[in-house]
Amino acid sequence: MASMSQASIFLVFIATLLVAITSKPQVPCYFIFGDSLMDNGNNNNLHTNAKVNFAPYGIDFPDGPTGRFSNGRNSADVIAQLLGFESFIQPFATARNNEIVKGVNYASGGAGIRDESGQHLGERISLNNQIENHRITILRLIFLVGKGSLVATRKYLHKCIYTVGMGNNDYINNYFDPKYYTTSSLYSPEEYALLLVEQYSQQLQELYTYGARKFGIFAAGNSGCTPGMMAIYGVNSCLDSVNNAIKLFNTLLNTTLNDLNKKYPNAKFIYINTPIQYPSDMNVTNKPCCEVSSSIDGKGNCTPDQVPCSNRQNYIFWDAFHPTEKVSILDGTQAYNILSPLYAPEVISTLVDDEEGDVSDI
Repeated sequence: MASMSQASIFLVFIATLLVAITSKPQVPCYFIFGDSLMDNGNNNNLHTNAKVNFAPYGIDFPDGPTGRFSNGRNSADVIAQLLGFESFIQPFATARNNEIVKGVNYASGGAGIRDESGQHLGERISLNNQIENHRITILRLIFLVGKGSLVATRKYLHKCIYTVGMGNNDYINNYFDPKYYTTSSLYSPEEYALLLVEQYSQQLQELYTYGARKFGIFAAGNSGCTPGMMAIYGVNSCLDSVNNAIKLFNTLLNTTLNDLNKKYPNAKFIYINTPIQYPSDMNVTNKPCCEVSSSIDGKGNCTPDQVPCSNRQNYIFWDAFHPTEKVSILDGTQAYNILSPLYAPEVISTLVDDEEGDVSDI
């Protein structure tokens, strides 16, 4: 299995070389919505425990600690590289001027589908607020790419890829955190999954009304196997109760995306589930590479300025909840392959429709 890792890393390397030669990405823009698995700096200036703009985060990233919850790149970074972008997609918090033309990263650590998810950690940008930030971006794009026309701007957005990865905090920092949230006493796992997916569907459809047509939607992860959740529950193996609840959510999500594909034939909603068998040398699966904070409210972030493990290539988890860069390369590469219907040349111009509208529509 070691060859899988080597092949994935090699693919990212080749994509980077191709960008240097062609300087033309496979799609004009890439918009990223999500939580800490995708966040690349949106939380840095927020009052929150869910931010990581300090060492040892970024120890393997060229710019050092940037706000990525990793030792290096996250999976959105890998996807952007493979799509052919010559630089990483900038966070909404700092994206300026023409940077937004190639896309924006809105992801925020601690964020959820539900507005209250993660609130005990402090400030975070929920999916509803991320969508509002995208609306602000569109108003700027009207003059950058649409020459004042909302119709032209929407047609530009039709060509962009949108990835959304949500649901993790609605379980870790909501349903399975009864100290701060009442959802587990109000809803059965089945009821909660349905509630989440119904709200998620409405949020995705709102993005559709703003011009999104190419969607890649990530399944929620098996949070019951993270060192952080096992530590909170005082066990040494995966928590089936947590993983089974998330499985209900993912199953409903997949069904809902199929329904949206039928409802909107001029759009494509792709379900991204990347449960891969990691290389045999990645044999440390139950503990993080870095020394983590003892604070439960800190949710297992790395202790600032501590020296992490040297054999990071052997670890699945960087801190108590987030993967190492090596895992992100594998997951991001598989996600990129799954997304191929959205960037294949023959579909570039198919997910487009004629529409009218003015600025008041957004």
